[in-house]
Amino acid sequence: MSALRGFDVRSAAAPVLRRLRDETGETGTLSGLVGDQRVYLDQFESPQEIKMTVEVGRRFPLHAGSSGRVILAFLPPERREAVLAGPLAALTGGTLTDGAVLRERLAETVREGVAVSLGERRADAASVAAPLFGPDGEVHGSISVCGPRYRFTPEAVERYRVLVKDAAEEVRRNFAPSP
Repeated sequence: MSALRGFDVRSAAAPVLRRLRDETGETGTLSGLVGDQRVYLDQFESPQEIKMTVEVGRRFPLHAGSSGRVILAFLPPERREAVLAGPLAALTGGTLTDGAVLRERLAETVREGVAVSLGERRADAASVAAPLFGPDGEVHGSISVCGPRYRFTPEAVERYRVLVKDAAEEVRRNFAPSP
């Protein structure tokens, strides 16, 4: 987050997250990297009656869920390996806790530019996330769309992959020094 201190990432992301929510009907979120964890910085909630909401300010491990995993995938190798060498706690039955399997998924995430989670952090939730790179070119967070798992059909996930990648790139371009 130190590289983002001179930039107002929430302001840069707000219109993009709002549009992401409107285009998908699901909750759009912004996460930031804090130490070896991630924290939700903002969200634009789905207008649907059944929806996913997040607790802004709460920390989560990087290995559980798409928002954290996409950050983890793009960290420098030594930092990524330090996280993988630590405990990989299971938050649900779908959380990836095997280091070898997680490394394969991280490589896939780098190739595809997005991460998909179906019940990894919350059992009945799903999300698609893209990395958010700062002005220094390093990964500092992620943009995601999340909602109830049953609505994340293969067709929806494919559509969301493109939308979150475009959203993260737009936020990166919107960074402007804060006064």
